[in-house]
Amino acid sequence: MGTHTRPGESGMSDRDTVLGRVRRALADVPREERPEDVPVTGGRPDGARAPDAAADLLARNLADYRALVHRVSPARLPVLVAGLLAARGARTLLVPEGLPERWPAAAAAAGVRLCPDDPRATPVELDAVDSVLTGCAVAVAETGTVVLDGGPGQGRRRITLVPDHHICVVRVPGQVVDSVPSALERLDPTRPLTWISGPSATSDIELDRVEGVHGPRTLEVVLLEG
Repeated sequence: MGTHTRPGESGMSDRDTVLGRVRRALADVPREERPEDVPVTGGRPDGARAPDAAADLLARNLADYRALVHRVSPARLPVLVAGLLAARGARTLLVPEGLPERWPAAAAAAGVRLCPDDPRATPVELDAVDSVLTGCAVAVAETGTVVLDGGPGQGRRRITLVPDHHICVVRVPGQVVDSVPSALERLDPTRPLTWISGPSATSDIELDRVEGVHGPRTLEVVLLEG
C-alpha cells in the first residue's frame, strides 16, 4: 500500500512550498535588478506580419472568443453603428469624451439618444444605458484582445463594464500589433488598462458558460480599415 501524507504532516505548508519554488527560481537574479530593467521578449516582433494578415488574425481570434467582428471603411462606419444599434433595439448610446462625432451621427439622426460619460452617473444609471461606443488604445492579433487605457474616445473603465452592449472601434492597421510584448511597448503602465478578449464570461464547476457576469454580454468589434 502507498503512503499518503495529510497536509501539514510533512512540516511544510503549501505556502512554504510555493515560496520555496519562487526563491529557487530567483536564486540567480541580482538583488539590485528591477523588473523594468529586463526587456520583455517573446512572440513575433511587431510588423513581422503584413497589416492585412495581422488584421485577419485579430478578427479570427476575436471571433473565437465570441466577439462579433465587423470590417468597414471610414465612410460606412456611421451607418454600420446605426445598424448595430437598430438590430438590438437600442435607444440610448453612451459616448465618451473625445469620440469622433461622425461615428454616432447616423444613430443620433435615427433617434438614438446620445448620453455623455458623466462621472456622477451611478451604476444603476449606467446599467439603464442600452449600448456604449468607444475606440481603443491598441489591439493584439495573436490573442484577439483589445486594450483600453481611458484615453480620448475610450472613457472611464466602468462605462465599458456596466452597459450590456459594447461596440469597440479598432483602427486598422494603425492600432493593430502582432503580440502582447508589442502592445506593452505602446501602453503606459500608469494608465487604467482594460484588456478585453470577447464578451464577459465565466464557467461554473460543471463548465456551464455564463456571459455578462462581469461586463457586457455582447462585444462587437469594428475594424475600421483604411
